[in-house]
Amino acid sequence: QVQLVESGGGLVQPGGSLRLSCAASGFTLDYYAIGWFRQAPGKEREGVSCISSSGDGSTYYANSVKGRFTISRDNAKNTVYLQMNNLKPEDTAVYYCWARVRGHEFWGQGTQVGVSS
Repeated sequence: QVQLVESGGGLVQPGGSLRLSCAASGFTLDYYAIGWFRQAPGKEREGVSCISSSGDGSTYYANSVKGRFTISRDNAKNTVYLQMNNLKPEDTAVYYCWARVRGHEFWGQGTQVGVSS
């Protein structure tokens, strides 16, 4: 069955970096758009970044992360990455991987990112 498993979260100081991974199984990742969302305490879930299928390859970033985050895919590993640089305290949230596969939406379990001095 379709599964998305995130990893790579942690606690870093402001200005630090993390790379999140979203490992997919049950489907071929390069045929589908994959997104990253985040949810901070007391706030609604928001879109962070998205990468389209390999045939297009276009990317999207929320204004709040543009220039600091980079989304990429490794089709051989069936994995999508989110490289996060120059992290700020407001980036603190649980980060979720998302995919829409064969008409159904799937979410990972989330990985916690904390940015604090």
